[in-house]
Amino acid sequence: MPLRPFNREQAWLIPPTLGELIPDDHPARFVAEFVGGLGRESWIELGIGPDGEPLGAPSYHPKALPCVWLHGFMTDTRSSRKLEAACRDQMSYLWLTGWQHPDHNTLWRFYQAHRQAMRRLLKYTVTTAVELNLIDLAVQAVDGSKITANAARARTYDSAGLQRLLQRTEAAIAEMEAQNEGGDDAPPPRLPEELQRAQVLRQQVRDAMSRLEQDEGRARVNLTGEDSQLMKGRDGIITGYNAQAMVSPLAAETSEESGMLITAADVVNTAADAGQLVSMAEQAEESTGERVPVTLADGGYHTAANPAAGEHRGQTLVMGERYQRAVKRLVSLRRLRLLVEAPTLPPSLSDG
Repeated sequence: MPLRPFNREQAWLIPPTLGELIPDDHPARFVAEFVGGLGRESWIELGIGPDGEPLGAPSYHPKALPCVWLHGFMTDTRSSRKLEAACRDQMSYLWLTGWQHPDHNTLWRFYQAHRQAMRRLLKYTVTTAVELNLIDLAVQAVDGSKITANAARARTYDSAGLQRLLQRTEAAIAEMEAQNEGGDDAPPPRLPEELQRAQVLRQQVRDAMSRLEQDEGRARVNLTGEDSQLMKGRDGIITGYNAQAMVSPLAAETSEESGMLITAADVVNTAADAGQLVSMAEQAEESTGERVPVTLADGGYHTAANPAAGEHRGQTLVMGERYQRAVKRLVSLRRLRLLVEAPTLPPSLSDG
């Protein structure tokens, strides 16, 4: 069969508009409509100036950068460098930015400056989805996942460990100061780098010891990530956090594929999930404006207090039995003891 014409130097006879380059049902259009629908009061509440500044170099339009981040969250692109690349070669991002190319530093500075505002903006997206009947709020599910902190486990110390580290640091500082002060040479105008690091470490240890003294319920502290805690993850004991998420299913009539929408999210430094159930339910209710009648959870959330709290809130909590394995093990041990002690098999055991 004949070949189609192929020419990478082909020019547009009539240049298309940006809107013609993406389909009408593309998710980027929803992002643009959502951000474009924010009023002036909403921008001020978010702490983002809608009019720019009269002086200085021109900046990106306030609607452009939030669109990039929101579309990135939707498409699982959360790195500022990956977003920079997307703004160069992905048509949906080019359309959202008006064919502009913000670099990763610009994107990260915007997110860092408006981190809390972006959290509120994500809550607005949930509220909008509820108003458009995109979510089925008949049921919701909660779960937690341990995430590793950017902190070494070896830098986690208890009170006694901090005291030993402080003594070693004090001794090292005294030795280095004696070396610098010895002889007839004038002291250096600046502290040596090793001595500076030792003094910084000493202050970190003292601050950590002070935090342990003030927080009576805390046994250890990490010198790198002070909020991180030792907890059991999938790969053993890690220094990290406990990420929580509450989701509700998308409405069947609005999506051909099944999916979930996150209605609440939080990161805590408590390893146990049990104490987070009510808090996550309250956050989901705040985001959606509705109290979902049924909440699903695994056995990690099972305590005597949580069903009572659900009954008080008028919600049905469906969760696994936390100690089900232990109960089965006790039953198995009891059956084994009967087999050993009984001279003949009991009727209940003789058949199986």
